[in-house]
Amino acid sequence: MSEKRQYAVKNDVQFIQMYMMNAHHASYSEDQLAEFQEAFQLFDSRGDGKIHVTQIGDALRALGQNPTESDVKKFTQQHKPDERISFEVFLPIYQAISKGRSSDTADDFIEGLRHFDKDGSGFISSAELRHLLSTLGEKLTDEEVEQLLVGQEDSQGNINYEEFVRMVMCG
Repeated sequence: MSEKRQYAVKNDVQFIQMYMMNAHHASYSEDQLAEFQEAFQLFDSRGDGKIHVTQIGDALRALGQNPTESDVKKFTQQHKPDERISFEVFLPIYQAISKGRSSDTADDFIEGLRHFDKDGSGFISSAELRHLLSTLGEKLTDEEVEQLLVGQEDSQGNINYEEFVRMVMCG
């Protein structure tokens, strides 16, 4: 990053920190804010410090969040589809998404899948898991399901759901 660009980012970070303190938001470190802004700028195709509303979900995912399409729509519905938003508008969206998702733990998902473990073995059939992933909640495509299940099945076509959940949530 050029010296001029670093100075601009530092000034932007200081502005954002002041804004957040005044708005009673949880504060992020200067390094975190710089990282957030750098990722945001990757989506700024015009160099004007703004991104299209349609890119908010992708920008959030680039920052390690995993919002559902429903989450993204909830935070973007007040904007026009062709509108561009600044980092200052994006940051509270990021904060809301990151806070909302932190409550979902691996144990919560494991407990949900345990209901499908009829014999208490710690395994469910891959066919049943495929069905759940493609029909409930944020529905996944068949291709997305297959990508998630690669290497997860045992020789009987079953999946250890605890290992599966931890793999999905921890990478």
